[in-house]
Amino acid sequence: MIVSWNWLSQYVDLKMSHDDLVDRLTMSGLNHEGTEAFGADQAIDLEVTSNRCDCLGHIGVAREVAALYESELKIPDPQPATGSESIDKHCTVEIESPETCFRYTARLIKGVKIGPSPDWMQQRLTALGIAIVNNVVDATNYVMFECGQPLHAFDFAKIKDGKIIVRSATADEKFSAIDHREYTLAPGMCVIADAAEPIALGGVMGGADSEVSDSTTDVLIEAAYFEQLAVRNAARRLKLHSPSSFRFERNVDSANLDWASRRVCELILETAGGELLDGLIDVGQAPKTPEPVTLRYSQLSRLLGIDIPDSFVAPTLEKLGLVVQKSAETSITAIPPSWRKDLTRECDLVEEVGRIYGFDKIPDNVNVPMAASYRPKTDRVIDKIRGVMTAAGFDEAVTPSLVPQPWSDAFTPWSDSPPMISSQPMSGVLEEYSKNIGAVNLLRRSLVPSLVEVKRINEYRSNTDVSLFEIAKVYLTVGEDKIPDQPTKLALVSDRDFYFVKGVIESLVQMLNPAAELSIVACDNDLLDASQAGELTVGGEHSETTSRLGWIGQVSKSGRKRFGLRSDAIVAEVDLAVLEAQSVLIPQHSSHSTFPPVSRDLNFIVDDAVRWGELESTVRSACGELLESVHYRETFRNEKSDGPGKKRLLLSVVLRSATATMTGEEADEVCQSIISDCKSKHSAALVG
Repeated sequence: MIVSWNWLSQYVDLKMSHDDLVDRLTMSGLNHEGTEAFGADQAIDLEVTSNRCDCLGHIGVAREVAALYESELKIPDPQPATGSESIDKHCTVEIESPETCFRYTARLIKGVKIGPSPDWMQQRLTALGIAIVNNVVDATNYVMFECGQPLHAFDFAKIKDGKIIVRSATADEKFSAIDHREYTLAPGMCVIADAAEPIALGGVMGGADSEVSDSTTDVLIEAAYFEQLAVRNAARRLKLHSPSSFRFERNVDSANLDWASRRVCELILETAGGELLDGLIDVGQAPKTPEPVTLRYSQLSRLLGIDIPDSFVAPTLEKLGLVVQKSAETSITAIPPSWRKDLTRECDLVEEVGRIYGFDKIPDNVNVPMAASYRPKTDRVIDKIRGVMTAAGFDEAVTPSLVPQPWSDAFTPWSDSPPMISSQPMSGVLEEYSKNIGAVNLLRRSLVPSLVEVKRINEYRSNTDVSLFEIAKVYLTVGEDKIPDQPTKLALVSDRDFYFVKGVIESLVQMLNPAAELSIVACDNDLLDASQAGELTVGGEHSETTSRLGWIGQVSKSGRKRFGLRSDAIVAEVDLAVLEAQSVLIPQHSSHSTFPPVSRDLNFIVDDAVRWGELESTVRSACGELLESVHYRETFRNEKSDGPGKKRLLLSVVLRSATATMTGEEADEVCQSIISDCKSKHSAALVG
């Protein structure tokens, strides 16, 4: 926000030096970016944060100065003279899309004479870098930079039937703006139209067909309150940003519309003549009264660490525009002004008092009581996951939420519903995909395709041994006009083999819950190789049912071709909510047996259809509490000796007793139980 020193002095006495003023403003939250001399004036550049929309006008900054220096704030009280003729006979306003325009006001001035604005107005606007147009347009710009409320002036003769209709744009509707460029609108954009066509894009820019020109004699003054998101989306999609859209995006003061409208009419009558018709057209929602906020005096020292006199609080809040509703010995209750929508909590008032009193008065070594904040279970689980993944040699990746259509279709294990489409496709680093495989405009339904693409990029840059993981949200459609489900997933991609990645997931599950059991069953997916792919499930002592955890598999040849991969890749994706539900974050103690283990190798001949996970589950069940671990060794096929459709699975089991040293006979007894169960459940034959 550029502030003119001379202009600012109209509302508050500036008896201080420039350097002192900018230092105090900086300490109070309006950071000084720089100052440039402009003739006898100074243009001060202040950084205004998004929550301080009230300081996007000179009056708002003057209010800060008045509070900081305990000076009087002088705000004009516009009372433009009106004629006897009523505006209702000439103009009507209708809001058809109240979700994009909450309130719309209009005044009509007849008989103006368009010409140059006075020198004092031109000098103040020029100091701010605003182009000079004519006495009517300059007046609307002047009031916007005076109070922060954007306004617009229409040539009333060009408004068909005198009708103003505030509505949503239709698909592919055309609009010619005052920059004399044609734009294609989309539903959701707020359009100001007459009885025939759009004449302005609400909150963004006026139209070329209704702009004020040298032949204009009657002007309609608009002062409205447009919805923030609608203005932001329209400005970004059309790449049509303006000082008006900048303010509407950050929220304006809906209770200030009438003042701004009267003020601009007063200036137009003064500089362009004419007659203001009687009455104000005001349609839409009435401004809401802010809720009162109570500040306990004890909280000032607790949060700021210094003692501020109770007597300082009420005058300070009143200088900032708050209305003191109740003042007690230990607290004060005040109603925030309509232009301060950021004041909703007690700590907000503490900050207001503190910054006016002076944050520079707080010593560096002040003793402010601190308390450890509560960490949600999800955050604690994610921290543990990151620890396991980085220990296993994985690097964390961050990929965009938008993907092109081929990626979205490549791997969609969580939902069959179509993806959501973003109205603003991604550009920049992914522009090459917009040219080759379509727009990057779909909300991802899985993290895997994005990670596979990251692996491809690393391959083409000769980066080998790529193991990556990402923890992020996916977006699953649940119905029309509904917010999508946004579950958090953990996805992996690695150059290592299938069993390494499976082991990492097993380690992850065991770290979160030592009693949990991870299982894998066959699955079918176009992206994954059927011989090395499976659906992961998890269960155990702390879970009554078995839950689907996710998927794991090797990218198939067709999948590697689709993504342009040069080497094999193992991918996996698991549901963070399932991991969180299984997790036991309180450290658990388990005793380790002091007795020696006994190892046995078993080689079974089974049908090709028997999977390792099925055999492993049987072995674990047969061993019971004596099993310490079971490991897959290899698969071997010899059709001549074993027959067609057969394979050999070699495994090792480690047995250990918690109460005594196991004898060879006891170990053999357990092995016989394994052999018997594998034979009955899988027709497995032990190789002699």
